[in-house]
Amino acid sequence: MRGVLFVLLAAVCFGTTGTAQALGPDASATSVGAVRIVIGGGALALVAWLSVRGRPKPRPVATRRRGPAWPVVVAGAVGIVAYQPTFFFGTAENGVAIGTVVALGSAPVITGALDWVLNRRYPGTPWLIATAIAAVGLALLGGVFEAGASGISPAGLAGSIGAGASYAVYTLAAKALLQRGWGADASMGAVFGGAAVASLPILLVSNLAWLGTPEGLAMALWLGLITTTLGYVLFGRGLATLSAPTVSTLTLAEPLTASLLALLVLNEQLSASGVAGFIVLAAALVVLSAAAVRRPAGRVVSSLAAERDGAR
Repeated sequence: MRGVLFVLLAAVCFGTTGTAQALGPDASATSVGAVRIVIGGGALALVAWLSVRGRPKPRPVATRRRGPAWPVVVAGAVGIVAYQPTFFFGTAENGVAIGTVVALGSAPVITGALDWVLNRRYPGTPWLIATAIAAVGLALLGGVFEAGASGISPAGLAGSIGAGASYAVYTLAAKALLQRGWGADASMGAVFGGAAVASLPILLVSNLAWLGTPEGLAMALWLGLITTTLGYVLFGRGLATLSAPTVSTLTLAEPLTASLLALLVLNEQLSASGVAGFIVLAAALVVLSAAAVRRPAGRVVSSLAAERDGAR
């Protein structure tokens, strides 16, 4: 249950991203994403360093996964770097609600498919049912906001789907590090710290004039420390005990949060169909949360199974 709560709280943090950007100064998606990752990724790397400083080296978990970890870290960092401009471009083109719904709505399907292909691991019937229900809710929720009803940008949709794919890549990379015996803070700190380093050149060539305003600084700190550092500390703790597809579907609480903020703060309009979308999407999260609570923690099960395999 704790893992589910951690992921849902993380999703609430993530859900404030689009609204924070909308309330901030006019800035390019690339520069906003780079600033967010440099601040948030640097802070996550610091959290990771503090979490392991002075502690004995953990005993590696016996798993079937072998080989160096650095390609996994690089893949996760690339996914994070790619997520930023694609997500912000999607929300800028089609609005906060639709951009967030498409990005996060595509992520569970892509995550489950990649996990199935890469690890030969079926995500499970509860995940499949919950994701199908969520797709219906997202369709209702994403198509009824007046802000996006007058014309959807295909380029914006492509950007949002690209963000969903990027999300799937770094979620699976972080899970792979956890399966190698890494701690939650260490895995998040590694991939986001790598992304922060990779974002520095982007930052140096970006127009950062907006960062010199009080509104710009407030937006940067919120995006960096709340939606990234705090959000992914919680996310990592949830990912340590749940499967990657399950976590990806649970984070659909993010578009619920984003849509509520768009409705209440940005004055985007929601129709009766939108209310139905909220109810259906919430039902999907309840179905998956109940299944995750009944099912033993994925990390414990996989670790015990791996130890049995290694003892044979």
